[in-house]
Amino acid sequence: MFTILAQFLMAVVGVAVGIVFGALPGMTATMAIAIFLPLTYSYSLELSLYLLIGLYVGGISGGLIPAILINIPGTPSSICTTFDGYPMARRNEGERALKIGIVSSLIGGMISLVILYFFTPPLAKIAIRFSSVEKFLIIVFALTIIAALSKGSMIKGVFSGFFGVLLALIGQFADNNKMRMVPDFQYLKVNLRSGFELLPVLIGVFAIIQVFQEAETGMKDADSAEWKTGGQKFSMKDFSGQMVNVIRSAFLGTFVGLLPGVGGSAASLLSYSQAKNFSKHPEKFGTGIPDGVIACETSNNAMTGGAFIPLLSLGIPGDSTTAVLVGAFMLQGIQVGPLFISNNPELWKTIIFALALCNILMFVMMFYPIKYVAKIINFPKARIFPVILLMCIVGAYAGRSGNMFDVWTMLIFGVFAYIVTKIKLISIPPMFIGFILGRDLEKYFVDSIKGSGGSLMCFFTRPIGWVIWLLIFASIGWAVYDNLRGNKSKVD
Repeated sequence: MFTILAQFLMAVVGVAVGIVFGALPGMTATMAIAIFLPLTYSYSLELSLYLLIGLYVGGISGGLIPAILINIPGTPSSICTTFDGYPMARRNEGERALKIGIVSSLIGGMISLVILYFFTPPLAKIAIRFSSVEKFLIIVFALTIIAALSKGSMIKGVFSGFFGVLLALIGQFADNNKMRMVPDFQYLKVNLRSGFELLPVLIGVFAIIQVFQEAETGMKDADSAEWKTGGQKFSMKDFSGQMVNVIRSAFLGTFVGLLPGVGGSAASLLSYSQAKNFSKHPEKFGTGIPDGVIACETSNNAMTGGAFIPLLSLGIPGDSTTAVLVGAFMLQGIQVGPLFISNNPELWKTIIFALALCNILMFVMMFYPIKYVAKIINFPKARIFPVILLMCIVGAYAGRSGNMFDVWTMLIFGVFAYIVTKIKLISIPPMFIGFILGRDLEKYFVDSIKGSGGSLMCFFTRPIGWVIWLLIFASIGWAVYDNLRGNKSKVD
C-alpha cells in the first residue's frame, strides 16, 4: 500500500513540476529530467520511472500554455501550437484554446500508449528497417512541408527553411574535425565546435523577439485586452468533425516518435500541415481555429509513447528526453534493447501504467484549474516580460551548466529575428524548423553516401525510399498549387 502511494505521489510531483518547466520559457522537459535524475539515485527504478515519466508528460504538455497565451512555445514541439493558439488568445479565447489543447494532449497520449502496448514488436521491426537513407528522406519531406506554412509566400518560406539548415551546419565536421563556416577567431572556434545550441536559439527567436516587439509598443495597458478571457467558451463541440484530424495526428506523432532523432517539432509540423492540406477551409489556418491546435497538441503528446518504442526495443532514444532516460536505466544496471520486455516484464508494465497515470494526472491538473492558470494573461505586461527575460537568460545560461556564450547566442538570434521580421526578409518558424532538422539532414546524408561507396543511387533503390519520394513530390506539388491558388485569390 505504501509503495502504491509513493508511486502515485511521485507521479503527481513529476507532472506538476513538468508542467511548470514546460510553461516557463527556456525550461524544457529534458532539462527537468536532467535536473531531477540525480535525485533518483537512491530510489528503485520503478519509483524513479513514475517521477521521470511524469516530468516528461508534464513538460511536453505544459509547453502549450506560453505558446497559446504569449506566443512563446514552452518546448520545440509547441511551435506549431502558436500558429492558431495565439490568435485565439488575442480574440479573448485563451481559456478555450488551452482546454482544447489539454484534451487533445490527453487523447494523443492515450492513443500512443495503446499503440505502444499492442504494436511494439511490429512497429520496432519497421523502425529497424529505416536506414540513414530513409531518415534523410524523411527530413527532406519535413523540409518540403515548410512551403505549406508560408501563407502564400512559398519562395520566402523555402528560403527561410534552408537558411535555417545553413545555420545548423555551423560547427565542427565530425569526419575530419575541421571547423566549417566559422571566422578564424579562436573564441568562436572554441564555442562553436558543436554549433549553435538549440535551447538558446529557441529562446532567442521566439522569446526575446516577443519581448522586443512588446517593448516597441510600450506595453500599454490598452494592449492587454488580448490576454483576458471572456470570448467563446470551450465545449466538446469544438471536437465535432475532428475525429479524422485527431486519429491522423496521433498516428503521425507516434510514427515520428518511433523514428529516432526526428523529434516532436517534426511531429507537430507534419500533423499541422496535413490537417491544413486535408481541411475544407485551409485558408483559415493561422487565423485561430481549433483544428490547428488539435493537430499539434495531439501529435506532440502522441510522440511521448512513440519515443519509447525505439528506446525499449532497440536501445535507441527516440528523442533528447528519452536519451536522458537511458541514464536512469543505466544507473540501475538495466540494459534497454531487444530483450528488455522479455527480461523485465514487471518493469514493462510499470512503464505502461506510469504513462497512463501521468497522462490522466496531466489532464486533471491542467484542465479543471486552467482558469486560474490562465489569469497570468491578466498580469501587467510591464511586470510579466522582465520576469520572462530573466527566465530566458537563466535558461540559456544553465543549459550547458553555465555557458555565457549561450546567452550571447540567445541575444544575437533574438535581435536578428526581430530585424528580419521587421523588414519581412525571413519567416522565423520555417527558419527555426530548418535549424532543428539541418544537423540530422547532413548526418544522414553523409552516412548514406558512405554506405553506398559514394553513389547517390542509394536514395532511389529502396522501396521505403520510393514511398517517401512520392510523399515529397506530393508535398511539393501541393505547395506549388496552394501558392498559385493564394496568388490567384489575391489578384481576384
